[in-house]
Amino acid sequence: MIKILDYKELKDKSVIASPKPINDVSETVRDIIATVRERGDAALYDYEARFDKVALTSLAVSAEEIKEALSAVEADFLAVIRKAAENIREFHSKQLRQGFEMRRGEGVVLGQRVTPIERVGLYVPGGTAAYPSTVLMDAIPAKIAGCPKVVMVTPPGKDGKVNPVILAAASVAGVDEIYKVGGAQAIAALAYGTETVPKVDKIVGPGNAFVAEAKKQVFGMVSIDMIAGPSEILVVADGGSDPRFVAADMLSQAEHDRNASAVLVTDSPSLAKGVQGAIEALLEGMARRDIARASIDNNGKIIVVEDILQGIDVANAIAPEHLELCVEEPFSYLSKVKHAGSVFLGRNCPEAIGDYYAGMNHTLPTCGTARFSSPLSVDDFIKKTQYAYYSADALAEVAEEVALFARKEGLTGHAKSATIRFEE
Repeated sequence: MIKILDYKELKDKSVIASPKPINDVSETVRDIIATVRERGDAALYDYEARFDKVALTSLAVSAEEIKEALSAVEADFLAVIRKAAENIREFHSKQLRQGFEMRRGEGVVLGQRVTPIERVGLYVPGGTAAYPSTVLMDAIPAKIAGCPKVVMVTPPGKDGKVNPVILAAASVAGVDEIYKVGGAQAIAALAYGTETVPKVDKIVGPGNAFVAEAKKQVFGMVSIDMIAGPSEILVVADGGSDPRFVAADMLSQAEHDRNASAVLVTDSPSLAKGVQGAIEALLEGMARRDIARASIDNNGKIIVVEDILQGIDVANAIAPEHLELCVEEPFSYLSKVKHAGSVFLGRNCPEAIGDYYAGMNHTLPTCGTARFSSPLSVDDFIKKTQYAYYSADALAEVAEEVALFARKEGLTGHAKSATIRFEE
C-alpha cells in the first residue's frame, strides 16, 4: 500500500526525491558496443538471436512489410494515429527557429544560420509493449526540422517482424529507414555504423537500462537527446479533487515500470486517505497489475503539506517528468512551477493526453533533470552556425583592440593575425 507522509514531520527531506536508477550495466554495454564496432552486422544478428530470441535473415524493414502493416492495423486506430500526428505537427511547428543577420556600422556583418542535423537515429522500444506514440514524438519534430535522413531502430518480435502499429506510425511520421535491432547493440550500430545500418549524427528516444547506458557511452561520437530514467508522475491536488481520478492518473505511470515513481502532494488529509484506498481498488483491474503494484509499494508516496503553495515547492524540489496541478484556478500556479518536464493543468487533464494526443512531446527529462533540461523538441534536431564578415576598413578600426586582448592572454599569434594586414 502506498505510504502517506506528513511533510512537516520529515526530518530528512531527501526521501521525497525521485529514485535514481541503480542497475550498473556499464561493462556489459561496453562489451556489446566493442563487438558491434568490430563485427558489424554479424554481431547484430548474433545479439538479436541471443537477446530477442529471433533468427533474422535481414535487418532492414522492407516497403512490403510497411504496406502489410498499414493494412493490418484497424482503420479506427490508424485514424487516431493520423490525428495525433496532426496535433504533434501543429504544436512542434511553433518551435521552428529562424536564423538572423545583423550589421554593425560600415563593413561588418554578423549572423547565425539554423540548419537541420543531417542523419538522425530514433530508438523505439519493443519487448513487452509497443509504443507507436514514441515513433510520432521522435520522428515528427525531426521531419519538421528538415532532417534529410531519419532512421529508426526497434527490436523485432520472435517471428522476426516489427509490430504493425510501430510500422504504421513510422509511415505516418515519415521515417526514412527502419531496422530490426534493439538494445545496446542498436545504439552501437547507429553510433558507428555497420554494413547495413547507417551511422547517424544524433540518437534520440527512450529505452531500458542497457539502451540508456549505451547512449551515455557513445555520446561524443554522436549527440544524444537525454539519459532517460524510469517514468515519473507528481500530482499536486487540493481537497476538491476526486480521489479516483488522482489514483488513476498516478497508476498511469506506475504501470510503465517497477521502478516508476507516482507521487501525490496534497493539502488535504482526507484526499490522501481517499487516494490511498482508490489506488488499491483500481489496481485490481489493471492488466499490468504486478508491475504497478511493485512501483506503488516501492516508490509511490503521498505527501501531506500545509497548503498548495508548499506543494508547488515540493514539486519544484523533485522536478518531476510529469506534473499535474489538480487544483482550483490551476493557471494561477503555473508561473510558480520552476522544474517539470510537462505540466497538466486542472482536474480534467490527465497525463495520458500528453502521452498520445495533445501534441506536446512525451520524451521528457526524468530523475530530477528537469532542473536543467527540456522536453524533446524541434531544437533537438537543428544546429546553429555563426558567421562574420569584416571589410578591410572595418578590421583596421579594431585590429589593435583585438591584438591587445590576444596579447593579454599570451597569444601573440592571434595578435599578429589581426595586425599583419596593416603592416608596412
